Parts: sequence; C-alpha cells; structure tokens
Amino acid sequence: MTDEPYPGERLCLPATGVGSIATTGPRVLAFTIDSVVANMIAFAALGGRGPGGVYVLAAFALQMWLGTALAGGSVGHYVAGLVVMRVERTPAGLWRALIRTLLACLLIPAAIWDRDQRGLHDLAAQTVLVRRR
Repeated sequence: MTDEPYPGERLCLPATGVGSIATTGPRVLAFTIDSVVANMIAFAALGGRGPGGVYVLAAFALQMWLGTALAGGSVGHYVAGLVVMRVERTPAGLWRALIRTLLACLLIPAAIWDRDQRGLHDLAAQTVLVRRR
C-alpha cells in the first residue's frame, strides 16, 4: 500500500468505485457524446442546413447547463456513468451549473486540472465530477 494521495482524497472521496473522481476515459466519452448531441440539436434547429458553430456551442451550453442543474449532468455524463455535484455532496444547482458550463465552453479551464483532477471550471463552481456507477 502506498502513502501517495489519490485524486479526491483531500475531498474525502473514495479512491475507486461509486463516488470516486471521474477518470479521463469517461470524461472524454461524455464530451464526445455531448458534442454529437449539440450538433444534432443545432442541425434540427436550423431545419437540416449545416449547423453553424455558434448554434452548436449554444446547444452544447444549454444541454450541459440544464442537464447539470436538473439531473446532475449532461446526456454524455449520464451515458458515461458520471455525475456533477457540489463538493459537499449536494446537487450543483442552477448557478453553480451555469458557472461550470460557461467556463467549460471555453475548453481551457476544463483542460487544466488540479491534483484532484478538478478542472478550473469545477474549482470556480465548487463542484466535482465523480463516478455514479
């Protein structure tokens, strides 16, 4: 057994299993699914014409914000078995979900992690992405 801290230990999260910090694979899967969903929404909203970048970003942000605020995560998070919650283990709520979403749409904050693998968007919103199964 090692004395090295694991991601999430400072937050009193388990090292593995339900409630542990989400790993890179499921995060990438969730982002990919959310991107596809956003493109499909934008394509449908534009009546079948090729989706424009701003419409895709708006669809991505809307489904991410509402999904996180109301259900604990986006479609991609659900499929990948992840959930967004406050550090205190309560739902993110509308405002924290909005902060997290707006920063995630910039991509750079989501790509910069601390030692608990929380992106800058999670740090600003005081949220954490964990495994739900």
